[in-house]
Amino acid sequence: MLALARRHSTLLALSAITVVAVVLVRVLKGPAAVAHAWGGSVDLMLGILPSMLAGMLMAGSLKQLIPSGALAKWMGAESGWRGLVIASAVGMASPGGPMAAFPMVLVLTAGGADIGCVISFIVSWGLNGFNRILVWEMPLLGTDFALLRFLSGLPMGLIAGALARRIPMTWVPPEPKQR
Repeated sequence: MLALARRHSTLLALSAITVVAVVLVRVLKGPAAVAHAWGGSVDLMLGILPSMLAGMLMAGSLKQLIPSGALAKWMGAESGWRGLVIASAVGMASPGGPMAAFPMVLVLTAGGADIGCVISFIVSWGLNGFNRILVWEMPLLGTDFALLRFLSGLPMGLIAGALARRIPMTWVPPEPKQR
C-alpha cells in the first residue's frame, strides 16, 4: 500500500486539494458554482487532451526510433560544451508546449543524454523556443524587443546545463510499465 501511495503521491495530493476546493466552493458559493467549475474543468481537459496525446505518441515513437544510448556521444556526460550547445539548440527548435517538451525529456534520457543536457534542453525550450518568439513575442512586442530578449536569454541554457553537471545529484527517470 505504501509503494502504491508513493508511486501516485502527486495524484493523491492533487485529489485531496481538489476535494477541499470543491467543498469550499460548495459552502461559500453554492452548488451552481461547483457545476460551473466542473464545466470549466471539462472544457480545459478537452482542450489539453489532444496535445497531451500527441506529445505522448511522439515520445513513444521517438523512443522506439532512437536506440538506448544512441545520444550518449552527442549529449552524454562526456559530450562537454558541444552536448550542451546541441541540447540547447534542440530545446529552442522544439515546437509545442509542455505536452511535447516533457515527454521529449524522457526520450533524451533514454537515448543517453546526461542531466546537464536535459536541463539545457528544458531551459532553452522555456526561454528561447522559436515557436514562442515567432508566434507571440515578435507580433505582440516587436522585433527589437524579441531579439533583445532572445539574445539575453541565449546563454542561460548553457549556464544551467553546466551548473547541473556540477551539482552532486543523481536523477533516474521513472521506468514505464512493461507491456
